[in-house]
Amino acid sequence: MIAAALAALEADGVKLLSVSRIVETPPLGPSNRRFANAAAEIHWAGTPEALLTLLQSIERQFGRKRWRRWGARVLDLDLLAFGQLQLAKKRLKLPHPALPERLFVLHPLAEIAPNWRHPQLRLTVRQMTARLQKPRPFI
Repeated sequence: MIAAALAALEADGVKLLSVSRIVETPPLGPSNRRFANAAAEIHWAGTPEALLTLLQSIERQFGRKRWRRWGARVLDLDLLAFGQLQLAKKRLKLPHPALPERLFVLHPLAEIAPNWRHPQLRLTVRQMTARLQKPRPFI
């Protein structure tokens, strides 16, 4: 599914610069199945909003229906960042607000862009990953 989604992106004018390995992860939220996650660095000549529209169009082509948060879905394409752009619109927030909190996103991202720096936190992907993996004391 991920390979097919990447091919669909390329068919729509997105240039793939690098793609991480696909990693299997447990669900976030209520689900009985595991998920496959990957990250891709791309070149896109358009706006972030146009890219989001394209991603959502590809999701629909693959059968995604947006009807319930955490609902079952065949494909979920997220726009994580757009260089160092900071954007806070109703439809799109960049960088993705949950990016620093999700290892299933950070692990693949660390493969392809370990030194990308979050424009608000000023932390690299490697540093955000280390923060989440740091052992926490029990109280």
